[in-house]
Amino acid sequence: MNQQDWVLFFIQLSLMLGMALLGGYTMRRLGHPSVLGELIGGIILGPTVFGALVPRLYAGVFPVQPVINSAREAVITLGMLFFLFSAGLEVNLVKVQGRPLVSVLTSLLGVLIPFSVGFGSVLAFPGLWGSQGGYVLPVFTGTALSISAMPVIARILMDLKLLDHEIGSVIMVSAVIDDLIGWSLFAATLSMIRPGTSGWQIWGTFAFVLGVIFLAGLFSRWLAPRFLPWVLKTFPWKGGLITIVAIWILAAAAMTEWLGLHPVLGAFQVGVMLSLGLDIQKRLPAYENIQQFAISFFAPLYFVSVGLRADFIKGFDPALVLVVLLIASLGKIGGATLGARLGGMSLREALAVGSGLNARGAIEIILATVALEYKIIDQRIFIALVVMALLTSMFSGPLMQRFIQSNR
Repeated sequence: MNQQDWVLFFIQLSLMLGMALLGGYTMRRLGHPSVLGELIGGIILGPTVFGALVPRLYAGVFPVQPVINSAREAVITLGMLFFLFSAGLEVNLVKVQGRPLVSVLTSLLGVLIPFSVGFGSVLAFPGLWGSQGGYVLPVFTGTALSISAMPVIARILMDLKLLDHEIGSVIMVSAVIDDLIGWSLFAATLSMIRPGTSGWQIWGTFAFVLGVIFLAGLFSRWLAPRFLPWVLKTFPWKGGLITIVAIWILAAAAMTEWLGLHPVLGAFQVGVMLSLGLDIQKRLPAYENIQQFAISFFAPLYFVSVGLRADFIKGFDPALVLVVLLIASLGKIGGATLGARLGGMSLREALAVGSGLNARGAIEIILATVALEYKIIDQRIFIALVVMALLTSMFSGPLMQRFIQSNR
């Protein structure tokens, strides 16, 4: 890149971080997660608002130049890796042992019902979804409409002081299982893109990824308490652990990319592996540094970039957005509520659990972005999924709070 390219590149990153900060601050003041403000800030900075109001200035700040765009995408990809690593740290497989029946039923039905309806809707109404046949889009749609967003859910539960409550525990354990199933299904979806892939290979990929996560978790239960003290002893300076973890994330990302999957799956698995050493990590200054850098620098750049990818007015399809929102919300709330009821919870408690699991947030948007990158979906579906993620994240907490208050 020449001098002018570098100047534009740094201006773009500065504007993106500035909009993320402003949007995040506004949403926090309104009682919502900052990620919603970062997404809205990206929509304002992108072609939807900035590009529509001042097209010549927008074209000057965000020109179509492959060199600058490639550099920006490289930084954004790093942001996605470190954010998924942070999300993986929230997955504590030990919690799955806490309330096995109600949590497993809640999670499985909360995934199965929206997945089945989403899968079936693409096959039944291919014109609405723009389906060209095959099972790639139906499987991805079912996955996207059934997954939850653990970081957003954890933040909502913290705000409502429910993280240590029975309802909060059920929601978090179910969200752990949802994430594991969802990412494994997504890995299977990516494997379907490869020519000549058979059905056995697809489900083999699903089983392989799910098995690797669980085995990694079990192995980490032994490894993490030994690995972290060794790192601290061998590399006693503050940045030692950060460097080791960064190397691990990048190596895992390279491995999953080499296997034909997306690199974010490798970063997520590293987070899961280290989650079992969380108690040790929380006593380390490096733990806070890793989390804060990922959440305060990399993640905002990524979520603002979502708004730069599409024109949310030209690509907005009201019918598709409504269908996506209804299937995702009714399927998740209905399925998770039914599972919680079968597990022995009262109706209002079960509805609170279902409402809590309905928050999609950041994880949904990452899936949509990767699917758009791989041309599994078009911009219409991408915009519908982003809008659904925003709305479900905004209304999940108030709905859950209402059911809990009515139960008291």
